[in-house]
This record gives sequence, structure tokens and C-alpha cells, in this order.
Amino acid sequence: MLFSALHARFALRGVLANQRAFINSNITTDRFARAMSKFTPAQRVCGMGESVWVEFGQLALENKPVNLGQGFPDMPPPECVARPLREAVAKGADFMLHQYARGFGAPRLVNALAALYGKLLEREINPNTEVLVTVGAYEALFCVFMGFVNPGDEVIIIEPFYDCYEPMVQMAGGTPVFIPLRLKNSSGEISSADCALDRTELESKFSNKTKLIVVNTPHNPLGKVFSKDELTVIADLCKKHDVIAVMDEVYEWIVYGGAKHVRMCWKTGWAYGPANLMRALQLVHQNSVYTCPTPIQEALAVALEVETAKIGKEDSYWKSLAAELEPKRDRICNFLRSVGMNPTIPEGGYFLIADFSQFGK
Repeated sequence: MLFSALHARFALRGVLANQRAFINSNITTDRFARAMSKFTPAQRVCGMGESVWVEFGQLALENKPVNLGQGFPDMPPPECVARPLREAVAKGADFMLHQYARGFGAPRLVNALAALYGKLLEREINPNTEVLVTVGAYEALFCVFMGFVNPGDEVIIIEPFYDCYEPMVQMAGGTPVFIPLRLKNSSGEISSADCALDRTELESKFSNKTKLIVVNTPHNPLGKVFSKDELTVIADLCKKHDVIAVMDEVYEWIVYGGAKHVRMCWKTGWAYGPANLMRALQLVHQNSVYTCPTPIQEALAVALEVETAKIGKEDSYWKSLAAELEPKRDRICNFLRSVGMNPTIPEGGYFLIADFSQFGK
């Protein structure tokens, strides 16, 4: 009995010890789970994968093909751009060019941009309130979506589209609403002008939740240059529904043939618009990137001052861009045809798409 009582006592102690260990284990596991949950990514990025550029860029590095996926023009920048950059970083240059520039854009650059687009749009642009210098057009788009889109807002995106539009809208809590460019002509030689929005379908995408519509012209990847009539339809719908049109015009100077653009790369870009709208972009920019590299801004300002005076002239760099790229466009279109593909001839930009569906037959 004594043995049994002692055994029972030790057994009870063992049970209690095991219970405490189990409880402590649960507490430890619970704490670990809570701690680990703090290290998980925010919901705004959950479900996002690598962009197509990251994926195919890595494949190109591994397999060493000719990379036709990204836009890599094979000509150097013009001397009117390269020279001022060399001078900005040369020994004896103004030491202030190695300090932070004004957050919304170096004064010389925003003044040059205001002069350029004021001339093109035939209106006065305030360089301090209506222009923002960004880390490429990519950051300008990010500032737009973060500055205007609230959870539940809808953003109309035209398909096909540049890959950052959708995830940026989702990160801001918005809902992408897609509308395709539809091919009007599917026989013979196809131009990007043959791709168009259906007006009735476009109107059906607008609702009281619509905040923005993104219009990319010249379009990436189709190369479509939206006509004045097409843009008027979009503008009328924006007015009717109080929607902001975000115009992504990074290829504005690369327009071929008779196409006309209606109003690239050191990763420095800009956005311009009404002061009341630009304020939201400025707030996002100042609390994320804050400022852009000062020497590059100086060089761009000098180049823009030179080129703005040459608009429409034969020695204009912007005019030479399309003249140099158009024969290259024609050459690659002919090559793709020779191997059995059917390219869509772009009106602008330096990308094109081709139909290779017959290879699967």
C-alpha cells in the first residue's frame, strides 16, 4: 500500500508535470505563431508574384538568347544629354549638384518641363505646383494610384496592358476593371490601328465606383496611337462620370508614318497636371522616394532646354527617334513574317506583338 501510495503520488506529480509541460508547450507554440504572423507580408502584397520582366530577365541570363522582351534600343544617348551629365559630375562642377535637389524636382528641370509642355499644350504650366519629377514613369504611376485610389474604388485598365498597372491598383486597395482592345480586321496585314475599344462596352465599364481610367498612348505592347476621336470618347465619359484620366505617354515622341500623337533611359520621369490633382502625387512622392538624383536632373534640364527650341526641326532628337526606329520596326516585321508569324504593325513605341498560333496546328 505504501508503495502504491508513493507510486500514485509520483504518478500524479508526473501527470501534473506533463500538464505543465503541455501548457508551456502550447504557450510557446502560441507565442511562436503570433511572432511568426508578424513576419508575414502585408495583405496588399499577398498573392503577387514576380513580374514578367523579372521572370524572363532571369531566363535570358540563364539561357543567353537574344533578349527581345525588353526595350533595349541599340543607339547611345545624344550628345546634348551625355555632355551635361559629364559636366555635372566633373571635377570643379558646382558642388551643389552633389546635394539633394528640391524634393518635387530640381528648379531648372521643372522649369524646363513646364516650358516644354506649355509649348506643346499651348497653355501656361506652373512648374512648382503642376510638375513632379519622379524615378521614371513607373514611380509616377505608383504615386497616382497611391494618391487617389481608396479601397473599393475601381480603375479601368485597357487590355493588353503594361504589367505594373494591375498590382499597383491592388496594392492601393482598388479593383481593376478590364476592357480589351478588339481587333477590327483579322485578315491580311494588321496594324495597331485595327485594334479599338468598343464604345458601348467601354461605357458599360464606368460606374459610380470608377475613380480612374488608364490610357497608354502610344500603347505598350501594341503600339497603338489613340486618335483624337477615340480620346474624345474617353474624355466625354470621364466628364460624365467624374473620372480622372491617367495618360501614360512614355513613348510620345516615337510615332511612325502618318500617325499623330495627341497630346526615355535614366529612370527619371515626370508627371504633370492640374495643381489640385498633382498635390496627391507630391505627398506620396515626398514620403517614399522624396527626391531624384541631382546630376541627372541637371543633365535632363539642359537637354530639354536645347530640344524644346528644336521642336519640329530636322535636327531635333525627338524627331530623329521615330526616323531611326521605323526601319528597324519594318525589318523585324519582315523577319517575323518570313518565319510564319503575323505581326501587328505598331504605329508607335518600340514594341510589337505577333501571332504564332499557326505553329500549334
